[in-house]
Amino acid sequence: MVSADEPVPPMICAVLGSPISHSLSPAMHRAAYAHLGLDWSYEPVEVRAGELAQFVGALGDDVRGLSVTAPLKREAASVAHQRSGDVETLGVANTLIVEDGMISAHNTDVPGGEAALHERGVGSPVTARILGGGATAASMALTLARAGAEQIEFIVRDATRAAEAEAVVRGRGIGVTIRLFDEPLIDRVDLLVSTVPGDAVGARSYELVDAARAVFDVVYDPWPTPLGHAAEEAGVPVVSGLDLLAHQAALQVELMTGQQVSPQLLRDAALGALPTR
Repeated sequence: MVSADEPVPPMICAVLGSPISHSLSPAMHRAAYAHLGLDWSYEPVEVRAGELAQFVGALGDDVRGLSVTAPLKREAASVAHQRSGDVETLGVANTLIVEDGMISAHNTDVPGGEAALHERGVGSPVTARILGGGATAASMALTLARAGAEQIEFIVRDATRAAEAEAVVRGRGIGVTIRLFDEPLIDRVDLLVSTVPGDAVGARSYELVDAARAVFDVVYDPWPTPLGHAAEEAGVPVVSGLDLLAHQAALQVELMTGQQVSPQLLRDAALGALPTR
C-alpha cells in the first residue's frame, strides 16, 4: 500500500471477460481514480474462456489490478500465486492484484453482497432461495452463510450445475436443497436471490416474488428486471445488481489503490454510463 504522502505512479488496470464491451466497471473505476487524483487507466479487455493464464503471463510491470467477470472467475482463482480465504473456499475470484511479479486472487462479491444487503435493510435472512448454480451463485451462497442463513435452496435447470455451490453451503453446516426450475414453490423464504438473466425468469417473476420477503437480483441491465419490477409492485424490499456492483467495485478500488471511495460515487458513475451502452 502506498502512503498518502507519497506520489502514486500511473498504473494500468482493466476488466477482463467475454463479452466485455457492456461492462460498467470502466466508468466506476475511472470515476474513482478521478476522485482520488490518480493518473491511472482502466480499460475493458476481451479475454475468452481458457485464455486467462496466457493473458496474465504476458502482463507488464505497470499493471496493478484486474477485475474479472464471466466466464473467467474460476480461471482467475487458478492462475494466482496467492488466494484469499474466500477464494480458497469458493474456487472463484473476481479480482487479481499484481505486485512484485506475484498475482493474488480476491473475491469482493462476497463482502460486497453483504454490504449491499445491509444497505437496503436486508441484513439477516434465515432462509434463502438462489436462482442459478454457477460462480456468482456460489459467492452469494457464502455471503448468505455469513449473514446468518440457516437454510439455502438452489433452483437450477440442471442439478449438476449447483454441485460446487452446494458444497460451499454444506461446508458451512447449513441446510441445502436443490430443486429444478420447473418445480412448484412450496415454502416462503426470507430472501430470493437471482443470478440468472431476466428472460430466464420470465412469467414466473410474480410467483417467485410472492414466495419471498425480499429480493436480490444481481442483474442490473435493463433495470428493473422482471423480478425487480414484480418486487417493486408488491412493495417487497429490493437489492439490485447495481448495488452489488458498486460495493464490490469499491472494495476492488481499495485493493488496487490502497485508498477508499464511496460506493455511492461508483453507483452514480454506473448509472450515468448505463444509458450509453
